Amino acid sequence: MAEPRRSKISEESVKGARFLIVEARFYDEVAALLFEGAVAALKRAEARYLRCQVPGALEIPIALGIALDMAETSGAPFQGALALGCVIRGETPHFEIVARESARASMDLAVARRLPFGNGILTVDNAAHALQRADPRQGDKGGDAARAALALYRLKAGQGAS
Repeated sequence: MAEPRRSKISEESVKGARFLIVEARFYDEVAALLFEGAVAALKRAEARYLRCQVPGALEIPIALGIALDMAETSGAPFQGALALGCVIRGETPHFEIVARESARASMDLAVARRLPFGNGILTVDNAAHALQRADPRQGDKGGDAARAALALYRLKAGQGAS
């Protein structure tokens, strides 16, 4: 497995910014590790978050759209969002469909809304890879998703362009 190559990006506070975390719980242990890493990164940035859990990765884009609409209607919009989940390759083409469609629909939503978004949906060959990539002390892909959303939020707020 390739080692992460994290470049240093701004860690400037985004105090008070609200982020939505949509978390697929199909693989509970993996989801818990992804969430742990994401929350640690958001807390370091002094961001607030709301957690929404769904059964699997295909439900993530739908939940994103529903929650974003509800927040907008209530007058308390989110400034960014994260998708956390895991798709493990199996013996059928279902893996390809779930991985591709959850990513495509989430990205379509984020681009259309100009929403700072971090994709933390793992696509892996086996559970061991998923656990390693999700663990905040190893791969920290939940943290990476949060840092991506935070970087895009800072860019949108005029803090990330030079």
